[in-house]
Amino acid sequence: MEYTVQKLGKLAGISTRTLRYYHEIDILRPARINSSGYRIYGQAEVDMLQQILFYRELGLGLNDIKNIINEPTFDGGNALVEHRRKLLEKREQLDLLIANVDKTIVSQSGGINMKNKEKFEGFKEKMISDNEKKYGSEIRSKYGDDAVNKSNQKIKGMTQEQHDEVTRLEEEITLNLNEAFKTGNPESEIAQRVAELHKKWLCYYWGTYSKEAHANIAQMYVCDERFTAYYDKENPGAAEFLRDTILIYTGTNQS
Repeated sequence: MEYTVQKLGKLAGISTRTLRYYHEIDILRPARINSSGYRIYGQAEVDMLQQILFYRELGLGLNDIKNIINEPTFDGGNALVEHRRKLLEKREQLDLLIANVDKTIVSQSGGINMKNKEKFEGFKEKMISDNEKKYGSEIRSKYGDDAVNKSNQKIKGMTQEQHDEVTRLEEEITLNLNEAFKTGNPESEIAQRVAELHKKWLCYYWGTYSKEAHANIAQMYVCDERFTAYYDKENPGAAEFLRDTILIYTGTNQS
């Protein structure tokens, strides 16, 4: 069966503008253009649109999706299995958050005594989910599924005290980085303190620490514009400064 832009948009529940945009950016081409100039989509395009919408639901950007589906090794069947796994993880996270809300409602009405630890169930899963959406494909490509899965399990196993310490470390890193950046010297005492704090922060997520992996992460802060934007939001150039600081700290500075 074939579909025009309007029919496919109605079938998929998306706008014709979106379909036209997908064609413009070369993420979903029509099977052909008919004699009247209309885009015509076949079954293969319908199946690919389903894949795209699955990836969108999981939070991936269009550029990432385009890279994935255009890979010569892309397999639609394997992709569906992976979609299912990630959607089950998402459902598990939502179930935990819903249960958390239900317990809180009952607790506030005096029905149960809710432990403080219980109040934060589900939020660690959200942290994992958010990280996967933003950086999952790059991190998994660079370090492998096993390392990332172990890191995610470590996050799930965090106590509330550890979670609080991670949050405190993030804030301390930001404050010290802002001060260190003013010196312009990545070898300064305060800059090297930033690198030490960053190592402590990483160790809450990593099974084992290595200087090489620490240096690779630092380099990624400069190579990946999303990380750069995060560190540069207050001080443009801070991501590069942090990279240089960590390279010096780890003894992997090439200059």
